[in-house]
Amino acid sequence: MKINHLNAFSDNYIWIMASKGEFAVVDPGDASPIHEYIKNTGFHLKEILITHHHWDHTGGLEELISEYKCSAYGPSGGHIKGITNHLEDNETFHILGDYKFTAFSAPGHTNDQLSYFCKTTSQPILFSGDTLFYGGCGRLFEGTPKDMLFSMDRYKKLPLNTLIYCGHEYTESNLKFANAVEPNNQEILKAIEEVKETRSQNKPSLPSLIDTELKINPFMRCRELTVIQAAEKYSNRKLNETAEVLGIIRNWKDNF
Repeated sequence: MKINHLNAFSDNYIWIMASKGEFAVVDPGDASPIHEYIKNTGFHLKEILITHHHWDHTGGLEELISEYKCSAYGPSGGHIKGITNHLEDNETFHILGDYKFTAFSAPGHTNDQLSYFCKTTSQPILFSGDTLFYGGCGRLFEGTPKDMLFSMDRYKKLPLNTLIYCGHEYTESNLKFANAVEPNNQEILKAIEEVKETRSQNKPSLPSLIDTELKINPFMRCRELTVIQAAEKYSNRKLNETAEVLGIIRNWKDNF
């Protein structure tokens, strides 16, 4: 299976998984890039994966379902029109016939957010939607800091070599903030330079790795003393719970 990206809107990525003349697509907020991809490749759209209900991830869903008669996997609840296969936490399913995915709940950004993990590819892969980003996490539109901490802790348990494909190109701003939280973290400084070079060539900074996120992402590092101290300095108070630390860091990022 080969994974490619399509650009949508100002900074969205639509992820394509292609194999043997067929493909699956993750979070098609706009149908137009998919039509163009099919025109250019002649590939058959077999499946769609939806991570959460926001329009920039679902906007093209109904049009694609109508035109290509494909299956669509996504959160249960019936609130996303076009979903044909409603998934619950830890439910498994197959994409392109050969690839077994697990859907797991990853709340925080939204309450319905799912992430999709596959370890039957040559290297484990994760489609994290808008919960986990390279160097950051999603805004807490519906969930709580405790929800987001729950999700971060789930990601931590994935294999270190898991490739992370998230929904937006936010990496440079995320790393700038991560550097403000941990200015002496050499891994962050290294990532800043690497991403700067990649983006200067107009290439995606993605995918990231779980191993990388554990070293640089302040939202996955909320139990590290340096991050706790930064959060306490910003909030000017003692923080006793890890979810409090994450909440302060997220508020700081929102106003950064």
